[in-house]
Amino acid sequence: MAITLYYSPGACSLAPHIVLEEAGFPFTAERVDFSKAQQRSQDYLRINPKARVPALVDGDFIVTENPAILRYIAALAPEKQLWPDNARDEARCMEWMAWMSSGLHVSYAHIRRAERYATGEAALESVRAKGREATREIWEAVEKKMPSGSWLAGDRYSVADPYLYVFWAWGGGQVLGYDMDREFPKWSALARRVAERPATQRALAREKAAA
Repeated sequence: MAITLYYSPGACSLAPHIVLEEAGFPFTAERVDFSKAQQRSQDYLRINPKARVPALVDGDFIVTENPAILRYIAALAPEKQLWPDNARDEARCMEWMAWMSSGLHVSYAHIRRAERYATGEAALESVRAKGREATREIWEAVEKKMPSGSWLAGDRYSVADPYLYVFWAWGGGQVLGYDMDREFPKWSALARRVAERPATQRALAREKAAA
Protein backbone atom coordinates (compact mmCIF):
# COMPACT_ATOMS: atom_id res chain seq x y z
CA MET A 1 0.00 0.00 0.00
CA ALA A 2 1.51 3.32 -1.11
CA ILE A 3 -0.82 6.14 -0.17
CA THR A 4 -0.06 9.84 -0.43
CA LEU A 5 -2.26 12.58 1.03
CA TYR A 6 -1.88 16.04 -0.45
CA TYR A 7 -2.76 18.58 2.22
CA SER A 8 -2.29 22.16 3.32
CA PRO A 9 -1.84 22.96 7.03
CA GLY A 10 -5.08 24.07 8.64
CA ALA A 11 -7.20 23.33 5.58
CA CYS A 12 -10.07 20.84 5.47
CA SER A 13 -7.45 18.23 4.49
CA LEU A 14 -6.80 17.96 8.22
CA ALA A 15 -9.77 15.56 8.42
CA PRO A 16 -8.31 12.81 6.19
CA HIS A 17 -4.89 13.50 7.71
CA ILE A 18 -6.32 12.56 11.13
CA VAL A 19 -8.22 9.57 9.73
CA LEU A 20 -5.11 8.20 8.00
CA GLU A 21 -3.37 8.34 11.38
CA GLU A 22 -6.35 6.52 12.90
CA ALA A 23 -6.21 3.86 10.17
CA GLY A 24 -2.67 3.01 11.17
CA PHE A 25 -1.16 2.05 7.81
CA PRO A 26 1.85 3.82 6.28
CA PHE A 27 1.21 6.93 4.22
CA THR A 28 3.05 9.97 2.95
CA ALA A 29 1.77 13.46 3.78
CA GLU A 30 2.72 15.84 0.98
CA ARG A 31 2.26 19.53 1.74
CA VAL A 32 0.77 21.77 -0.94
CA ASP A 33 2.07 25.27 -0.20
CA PHE A 34 -0.75 27.71 -0.91
CA SER A 35 1.54 30.68 -0.20
CA LYS A 36 3.51 29.66 -3.31
CA ALA A 37 0.36 28.76 -5.30
CA GLN A 38 1.50 25.15 -5.54
CA GLN A 39 -2.13 24.09 -5.85
CA ARG A 40 -2.04 25.67 -9.33
CA SER A 41 1.25 24.15 -10.41
CA GLN A 42 1.19 21.82 -13.39
CA ASP A 43 2.46 18.95 -11.25
CA TYR A 44 -0.39 19.28 -8.78
CA LEU A 45 -3.05 19.97 -11.40
CA ARG A 46 -2.23 16.59 -12.92
CA ILE A 47 -3.26 15.10 -9.58
CA ASN A 48 -6.23 17.37 -8.86
CA PRO A 49 -7.38 19.63 -11.70
CA LYS A 50 -9.67 21.39 -9.21
CA ALA A 51 -6.57 23.00 -7.62
CA ARG A 52 -7.84 22.16 -4.15
CA VAL A 53 -6.85 19.96 -1.24
CA PRO A 54 -7.21 17.28 -0.16
CA ALA A 55 -6.29 14.74 -2.80
CA LEU A 56 -5.43 11.15 -2.00
CA VAL A 57 -3.34 8.95 -4.29
CA ASP A 58 -3.29 5.18 -3.86
CA GLY A 59 -1.12 3.74 -6.60
CA ASP A 60 -2.83 4.65 -9.87
CA PHE A 61 -6.07 5.63 -8.09
CA ILE A 62 -6.76 9.27 -7.24
CA VAL A 63 -9.73 10.47 -5.19
CA THR A 64 -10.68 14.00 -4.19
CA GLU A 65 -13.43 15.56 -2.01
CA ASN A 66 -13.44 14.89 1.71
CA PRO A 67 -16.56 12.69 1.97
CA ALA A 68 -15.20 10.34 -0.69
CA ILE A 69 -11.66 10.31 0.71
CA LEU A 70 -12.84 9.69 4.26
CA ARG A 71 -15.09 6.83 3.17
CA TYR A 72 -12.26 5.30 1.15
CA ILE A 73 -9.79 5.38 4.04
CA ALA A 74 -12.35 3.80 6.35
CA ALA A 75 -12.93 1.01 3.81
CA LEU A 76 -9.19 0.31 3.63
CA ALA A 77 -9.04 -0.25 7.40
CA PRO A 78 -12.30 -2.00 8.31
CA GLU A 79 -10.79 -3.37 11.51
CA LYS A 80 -10.55 0.20 12.85
CA GLN A 81 -14.34 0.58 12.58
CA LEU A 82 -14.17 4.18 11.36
CA TRP A 83 -17.40 3.77 9.39
CA PRO A 84 -20.75 2.91 10.99
CA ASP A 85 -21.94 -0.68 10.64
CA ASN A 86 -25.71 -0.15 10.62
CA ALA A 87 -28.00 1.69 8.25
CA ARG A 88 -29.13 4.46 10.58
CA ASP A 89 -25.70 5.38 11.88
CA GLU A 90 -24.30 5.21 8.35
CA ALA A 91 -27.03 7.56 7.12
CA ARG A 92 -26.29 9.95 9.99
CA CYS A 93 -22.57 9.89 9.21
CA MET A 94 -23.24 10.64 5.54
CA GLU A 95 -25.73 13.37 6.48
CA TRP A 96 -23.16 15.16 8.62
CA MET A 97 -20.44 14.91 5.98
CA ALA A 98 -22.72 16.15 3.21
CA TRP A 99 -23.72 19.14 5.34
CA MET A 100 -20.12 19.94 6.18
CA SER A 101 -19.11 19.79 2.53
CA SER A 102 -22.05 21.67 1.04
CA GLY A 103 -23.06 23.93 3.92
CA LEU A 104 -20.40 24.74 6.49
CA HIS A 105 -17.51 24.86 4.05
CA VAL A 106 -19.36 26.89 1.43
CA SER A 107 -20.58 29.52 3.89
CA TYR A 108 -17.06 29.89 5.30
CA ALA A 109 -15.62 30.21 1.79
CA HIS A 110 -17.85 33.22 1.15
CA ILE A 111 -15.84 35.01 3.83
CA ARG A 112 -12.40 33.45 3.32
CA ARG A 113 -12.49 33.19 -0.48
CA ALA A 114 -14.96 35.87 -1.55
CA GLU A 115 -13.10 36.33 -4.85
CA ARG A 116 -14.57 33.02 -5.97
CA TYR A 117 -18.02 34.56 -6.01
CA ALA A 118 -17.67 38.23 -7.00
CA THR A 119 -15.37 40.91 -8.36
CA GLY A 120 -15.00 44.53 -7.29
CA GLU A 121 -14.49 45.59 -3.68
CA ALA A 122 -18.12 46.52 -3.02
CA ALA A 123 -19.34 43.18 -4.33
CA LEU A 124 -16.66 41.29 -2.44
CA GLU A 125 -17.62 42.96 0.83
CA SER A 126 -21.27 42.16 0.17
CA VAL A 127 -20.36 38.49 -0.31
CA ARG A 128 -18.32 38.50 2.89
CA ALA A 129 -21.12 40.13 4.86
CA LYS A 130 -23.64 37.58 3.65
CA GLY A 131 -21.13 34.84 4.38
CA ARG A 132 -20.75 36.02 7.97
CA GLU A 133 -24.51 36.00 8.40
CA ALA A 134 -24.93 32.55 6.86
CA THR A 135 -21.98 31.07 8.75
CA ARG A 136 -23.28 32.26 12.11
CA GLU A 137 -26.64 30.66 11.37
CA ILE A 138 -25.07 27.38 10.29
CA TRP A 139 -22.68 27.22 13.26
CA GLU A 140 -25.67 27.74 15.57
CA ALA A 141 -27.59 25.02 13.73
CA VAL A 142 -24.70 22.61 14.24
CA GLU A 143 -24.75 23.27 17.98
CA LYS A 144 -28.49 22.55 18.08
CA LYS A 145 -28.06 19.32 16.12
CA MET A 146 -25.21 17.96 18.23
CA PRO A 147 -26.22 14.53 19.55
CA SER A 148 -26.44 13.72 23.22
CA GLY A 149 -23.95 10.87 22.91
CA SER A 150 -20.19 10.97 22.55
CA TRP A 151 -19.98 10.93 18.74
CA LEU A 152 -21.85 12.22 15.72
CA ALA A 153 -22.92 8.91 14.20
CA GLY A 154 -23.95 6.75 17.12
CA ASP A 155 -21.88 5.43 20.00
CA ARG A 156 -18.66 4.95 18.06
CA TYR A 157 -16.08 7.38 16.70
CA SER A 158 -16.34 7.73 12.93
CA VAL A 159 -14.79 9.71 10.08
CA ALA A 160 -17.45 12.40 10.57
CA ASP A 161 -16.00 13.45 13.94
CA PRO A 162 -12.57 14.70 12.82
CA TYR A 163 -14.25 16.34 9.82
CA LEU A 164 -16.45 18.41 12.12
CA TYR A 165 -13.40 19.13 14.29
CA VAL A 166 -11.95 21.08 11.34
CA PHE A 167 -14.88 23.49 11.31
CA TRP A 168 -14.74 23.87 15.07
CA ALA A 169 -11.11 24.98 14.68
CA TRP A 170 -12.10 27.40 11.93
CA GLY A 171 -14.83 28.81 14.15
CA GLY A 172 -12.26 29.85 16.73
CA GLY A 173 -9.79 31.12 14.14
CA GLN A 174 -9.07 34.65 12.96
CA VAL A 175 -11.66 34.69 10.17
CA LEU A 176 -14.68 33.98 12.38
CA GLY A 177 -13.33 34.62 15.87
CA TYR A 178 -16.11 32.82 17.73
CA ASP A 179 -15.72 31.96 21.40
CA MET A 180 -16.32 28.29 20.69
CA ASP A 181 -16.29 27.08 24.30
CA ARG A 182 -18.82 29.68 25.43
CA GLU A 183 -21.02 29.91 22.34
CA PHE A 184 -20.91 26.28 21.20
CA PRO A 185 -20.34 24.13 24.29
CA LYS A 186 -21.67 20.81 22.94
CA TRP A 187 -19.63 21.12 19.76
CA SER A 188 -16.58 22.08 21.83
CA ALA A 189 -16.98 19.00 24.00
CA LEU A 190 -16.90 16.81 20.89
CA ALA A 191 -13.88 18.71 19.57
CA ARG A 192 -11.98 18.13 22.80
CA ARG A 193 -12.65 14.38 22.57
CA VAL A 194 -11.32 14.37 19.00
CA ALA A 195 -8.30 16.50 19.96
CA GLU A 196 -7.35 14.14 22.79
CA ARG A 197 -6.94 11.18 20.45
CA PRO A 198 -3.30 10.30 19.69
CA ALA A 199 -4.01 10.20 15.93
CA THR A 200 -5.26 13.78 16.03
CA GLN A 201 -2.23 14.91 17.98
CA ARG A 202 0.13 13.28 15.47
CA ALA A 203 -1.59 14.94 12.51
CA LEU A 204 -1.68 18.33 14.21
CA ALA A 205 2.02 18.07 15.12
CA ARG A 206 2.95 17.26 11.52
CA GLU A 207 0.89 20.14 10.15
CA LYS A 208 2.30 22.59 12.71
CA ALA A 209 5.84 21.53 11.81
CA ALA A 210 5.11 22.03 8.09
CA ALA A 211 3.28 25.37 8.41
